[in-house]
Amino acid sequence: MLRRGSGILLHITSLPSRYGIGDMGPWSYRFADFLGEAKQSLWQILPLNPTEPAYGNSPYQSESAFAGNPLLISPELMVRDGLLEETDLGTLPGSPKGRVNYDDAVAYKEKLFDVAYERFIQTSPNHECEKFCTENAFWLDDFALFKVLKIRFSGKVWTEWPQEIRDRQPEALQALRKELHKGIEREKFLQFLFFRQWISLKDYCNQRGIQIFGDIPIYVIHDSADVWANPELFDLDDTGNPSAVAGVPPDYFSETGQLWGNPLYRWDRLRETGYTWWIKRIAHNAKYLDLVRVDHFRGFVGYWEVPAGEANAINGSWVEAPAEDFFNTLLKRFPRLPIIAEDLGVITPDVREIMHRFDLPGMKVLLFAFGDDLATNPYIPHNLPKNCVIYTGTHDNNTVRGWLEREATPETKERLVQYLGREVSVERIHWELIRLAMMSVANMAIFPMQDILGLGEDARMNRPATSQGNWEWQLVPEQLTPTLAAKLLEITEVYGRA
Repeated sequence: MLRRGSGILLHITSLPSRYGIGDMGPWSYRFADFLGEAKQSLWQILPLNPTEPAYGNSPYQSESAFAGNPLLISPELMVRDGLLEETDLGTLPGSPKGRVNYDDAVAYKEKLFDVAYERFIQTSPNHECEKFCTENAFWLDDFALFKVLKIRFSGKVWTEWPQEIRDRQPEALQALRKELHKGIEREKFLQFLFFRQWISLKDYCNQRGIQIFGDIPIYVIHDSADVWANPELFDLDDTGNPSAVAGVPPDYFSETGQLWGNPLYRWDRLRETGYTWWIKRIAHNAKYLDLVRVDHFRGFVGYWEVPAGEANAINGSWVEAPAEDFFNTLLKRFPRLPIIAEDLGVITPDVREIMHRFDLPGMKVLLFAFGDDLATNPYIPHNLPKNCVIYTGTHDNNTVRGWLEREATPETKERLVQYLGREVSVERIHWELIRLAMMSVANMAIFPMQDILGLGEDARMNRPATSQGNWEWQLVPEQLTPTLAAKLLEITEVYGRA
C-alpha cells in the first residue's frame, strides 16, 4: 500500500472456461499476462472458499473459512499433472455466453474428482500431499470430516445430526473417521490440489509484479465446519443454534437492512484464547494472498446484533467489540498487517479511530461521490487521503454504465457534468471515472473488469439483499484484447501507477 499502483477486480469464477465456471487453468494465466501487459500491480478477487447452491453460490457464505473451492480446480492442469487423461474430460458442460453455469459445473467436476482421486491413490505415497495435510491439520481434519458427514446425513444442518456427533464426543468422531476414511481422504486430496494450483498461479503473478488482493468475510455461516468444530467461540444456545445473528441496519442497499443470519462471535471467549482462531485465519490467508480486504470491517469495533428469528435486520442493536485489544494482539504476530478495511456504509468515529490508530487503509467508491454534498463528499477525488483504495464500484454495486443508465438521478448526472466539466456519453462514462480514480492521490485504484469493458447493468456481479442470479457474470474470451491492454497501460503510465 506504500506504492502507487492500480489493478482489476475479477473473481476466478468470472474467467472464461469450457467447464461451466472460471478456474485456475490457462485463462487465469492469460489474465495475469493481460495485467502484466497493462502494468497493473494488483489482481483483486473475491473469497476463495467453497460455495453452495443453497446460499446462492455466494463466496461470502461458505462452509469453511479456511478451505478452497474445488470448483476452481482446473481440469486441464489435472490432465497436465497426470491425474486425468484427455479422454476423461468427456462432454464439456460449457456455459451460456457470459454466464457461469454452476449446476452443470458441479455435476461435471465431481465426476472428474472421483476419477482423479482413484488415479492418485494408485500411485506411490505423495509426500507433498502428506506435508500439506500435516501443516493444515488444524482446520483440514475437521473440514474433511464435516464434508463427508454432510453427505452421510443427507445435507442436514449439523445441529440436526445425532447428538453424540453434534456435540463432538471423541469416541463417536474416532469411529466415524475410521468408517469414512476414504471419503475424508478424498476431501483432503481436493484441498491439496486446490492450494497447489493456487500457489502456482500466485507465484506466476508475483513474478510479474502483480500482487493478489484477496477478500475474507468477517463472519462464517452457522452450518459450517468452523462453527461445528469451535462452538464455544460463537453465540449459540444449548442446541448449537444461534442466539443472535449478524446483519447491518437499513442503509444505501436496503431499507430493511441486511439480515445475514451468521452466528456472532463470543468476543469474550476469543479474548481468553488470545484470539487464536483469528490469528490462524489471518496467517492462513497471508500465506496464500498478498493483501486481504476484510469485509464488514466495522464488525471488529461494533456489530449489529439481531435476535434470532427476526424477519429482517431492523430490530437490532449495536454491540461493542474489543477492537483495540484484538488488533494489538494481531500486531504482535503480524508486524505489518496485510489488511484493507471494508469501511463502506454507516461508519462511526470509533471505527475511524481504530483504522487511524493501526494505519489501516479504507475504501472509497466513486459511484457514491456525486451526492448533493459534492464539495465535501468523502468519496470525491479531491477529498481522498493517500492511504486508501479508490474504486469505480465494487462487486456489490452496479457497473458504472448501469449506474448512469438506471440509478443516477437527473441531479446526480448534473453534478457529474459539473465535476467533469463537460457532458459525457454512456459509452464513455466508464473511462472518465477510471481516469478520475487514476489521477487521484489514493495509493491504489481498483476497477471491476466490467467497468474496464464499459458493460451495463446485466454484467453486475451481485445485488445485495437478493439471493438469485448473482455471482454469474463471466468474461468472454474476445473481450480481452491487446487494444484494451494498451489503452489501460496508457492511462496507468500517465498517472504514475505503472
